[in-house]
Amino acid sequence: MRLWHEQLISKLPRQQLLGQHREIAALRGNGWGKKHATVNYVFNYSPYKLYQFHLLVMHEMQRRGYRPNKKWFDPLYRGIHCDPYIILKKCPITNPIYPEHNDSYLKECLSNLASKGIIL
Repeated sequence: MRLWHEQLISKLPRQQLLGQHREIAALRGNGWGKKHATVNYVFNYSPYKLYQFHLLVMHEMQRRGYRPNKKWFDPLYRGIHCDPYIILKKCPITNPIYPEHNDSYLKECLSNLASKGIIL
């Protein structure tokens, strides 16, 4: 499980883009708070930040002609197997959304993709 560096979202191949949507959906749902080495940093922030990141992914999906379920555009929605948030306070969007998405993380993501034969 990994959140790709946000600068890569528009460049990801189909499989990685759709996989990113699935992984974020899992994190927004029952995966929230479950430790995983590569995404633990998201739990240091409000779940609203993950929603903001998910919007980037879903807008790219739409740009490519995919139609993510409209329910995911609701920040309170957590999936069909998880109760929605009753309240989720908005937080300002930052650039990058996650400060961990720095130049070093970008290089790590590019290296990970290259190991899969994907050169961006």
